[in-house]
Amino acid sequence: MPAAIPTEEEASPLPDLPPPTPAPVVVRSPRAPWSSAVIGFLRVMRANPLTLAGFVLVVIICVSAIVVAAVPPLTQLLLGHALAATPYDPNMPTAALHQGPSFAHWFGTDELGRDMFSLVLAALPLDLAIGLSVTGFALIVGSGLGLVAGFWDKPRTLGGAVSTVIMRVTDVFLAFPSLVLALAVAATLGRSIFTTVLAVMVTWWPYYVRLTRGEVLAVKNLPYVTAARASGVSEVRILFRHVLRNILEPLTIYYTLDVGTVLVTFSTLSFVGVTGSITTPEWGQQVEFYQGLLPFYPWTVLAPGLAIFVTCLAFSLLGDGLRDILDPRSRRALIQAAQPSTLPAEVPAVAARGGGGAGA
Repeated sequence: MPAAIPTEEEASPLPDLPPPTPAPVVVRSPRAPWSSAVIGFLRVMRANPLTLAGFVLVVIICVSAIVVAAVPPLTQLLLGHALAATPYDPNMPTAALHQGPSFAHWFGTDELGRDMFSLVLAALPLDLAIGLSVTGFALIVGSGLGLVAGFWDKPRTLGGAVSTVIMRVTDVFLAFPSLVLALAVAATLGRSIFTTVLAVMVTWWPYYVRLTRGEVLAVKNLPYVTAARASGVSEVRILFRHVLRNILEPLTIYYTLDVGTVLVTFSTLSFVGVTGSITTPEWGQQVEFYQGLLPFYPWTVLAPGLAIFVTCLAFSLLGDGLRDILDPRSRRALIQAAQPSTLPAEVPAVAARGGGGAGA
């Protein structure tokens, strides 16, 4: 026989549950815009450890370069004699010749007894300044030409003719490998650091022309630009307010990634001997100067080589992370991944008590 269904009177009543306690209302003071931006930046950094590592390395490198470059003139001005920010004087012997790495000399010493860590640290301001300045020049010149070539690229107009000239000149520069062209220009102008920097500047801006022109062509026909033009906004205002502001993200990312590439290119030119004498501390020159000691005293070559590697790696990690930080969708996903779950804990269901059925 089927089990008897208990009647409403026979069923046991559910236990009385206490009324839910209303959640306390937390009144938060409004945050400043910079505070919200910093908190969001820190959340994104916490969600992406590689970006955080790159950011920390870039900060350490930049601060070290500023300290090494600023301490001698400041101490000369304040104390009357210059003090070096390096552990030892990079130009004076401090220990035995060809001493290996130790706690006293982290990167060992060279054939003259000079501290290799001090030599590498002394070259940091120059190499970092070259990487940032060459890339900044290429960004300004190339982006400016790319804006003109992309925004006024209209057939049978003066702007279209200017755009054609800009792109054909850019194609001529891009037809040659940048390293070979920079080497030819530097060899023609003479052997010095200034001419080598000038040679890299001359050959580096075409890449930004191509990048900027492509981004402008993708943005200038979007609906908000068309609406601004229909409302009577001038072309120059549209260019700077609506187009330029929306292509800063890829330009910033490419600039950050390009600092390491410029540094490697300049170090390569220094290695082949077009930057002059070894008297000026520079990582590429140091690698070239000590290359004969590599089989016997490898730390003399590995020290400047490691400095180039770490600097390029830091800017590459930072530039790769900026792609996620500057993209709103990627930034939102990273922030959500970094935040702990705010969902309430699952409440266990209360088992209803039912009457036992009679057996068949």
